[in-house]
Amino acid sequence: MFDAKVALGTWSWGSGKNGGDQVFGNHLTQKDLQAVVDSAMANGLNLWDTAAAYGQGSSETLLGDCLKPYDRKDYFLSTKFTPMFADSGDDPVRDMLAGSLKRLHTDYIDLYWIHNSDDVEKWTPELIPLVKKGLVKHVGVSNHNLAQVKRANEILNAGGVELAAVQNHYSLLYRQSETTGLLDYCHQNGITFFPYMVLEQGILAGKHDAAHPFEGENDRAQRYNPMLPQLNELLAKMIELAAQHHVAVADIATAWVIQKGTTPIIGVTKQHYIADTKHAISLTLTSAEMKALESLADQANVDTRAVWEQNMNQ
Repeated sequence: MFDAKVALGTWSWGSGKNGGDQVFGNHLTQKDLQAVVDSAMANGLNLWDTAAAYGQGSSETLLGDCLKPYDRKDYFLSTKFTPMFADSGDDPVRDMLAGSLKRLHTDYIDLYWIHNSDDVEKWTPELIPLVKKGLVKHVGVSNHNLAQVKRANEILNAGGVELAAVQNHYSLLYRQSETTGLLDYCHQNGITFFPYMVLEQGILAGKHDAAHPFEGENDRAQRYNPMLPQLNELLAKMIELAAQHHVAVADIATAWVIQKGTTPIIGVTKQHYIADTKHAISLTLTSAEMKALESLADQANVDTRAVWEQNMNQ
């Protein structure tokens, strides 16, 4: 349903609660990000993923402002309703969507998500009237396990709406969506799977290891630095493959998820990431290389499941 090979993520944009400054230690201005957007659009990368929850709307604001120079038909917007931030009004999903529409300077969203699985029975039906009214073109669910995705699909189908996409954490280091059968279910039912945290917030980008940890006291540094010693062999293999294929180390992790039949969400904060992303799209890893990466990832034995994510095995 979606032609794009990758989506460009903006979780690390903005500031405040759940924003780029607190989570990643970033301090990005619109001037910084305008160059990123312009480069992406010039290179045909026009699928943008954000959420009202990212920096309490500041990510959407930055993205909307950066996309102002472009015709609406020339880019694809993905944003989310987050139940934990719902207001107490009569229609909290519609209310949160209204805020997103305003910040993104648009009158419709191409792909709108239920951001987590707090109450599938309550929230999933609320997507149906948004599609019927033309405010949303396609709908998806994020951070849902297999049983919840199946139930969401049933609810939507009963209302005449298709479940277009699933967005979950999926990477070399975190493969529960694969091992539980969710990824296969999506493939079998024509549902696009959008993995996020493909690079594990940069830990698989080849720039950090036990001797070069993340700096600062942000959430990323506190969470990932203790894992770095266990990743030496995997990172060494990724560096080796990157040299052989003449790509960036991050492209190895991205190519791996693309070859799993997914459309990864790649966080972009710098202009040169656009060229790297294009390389990842065109890169083909051999089956032996894929298996070697998976074996070393298993041997690392790290748990990168985030605090907001449920255990998909339960």
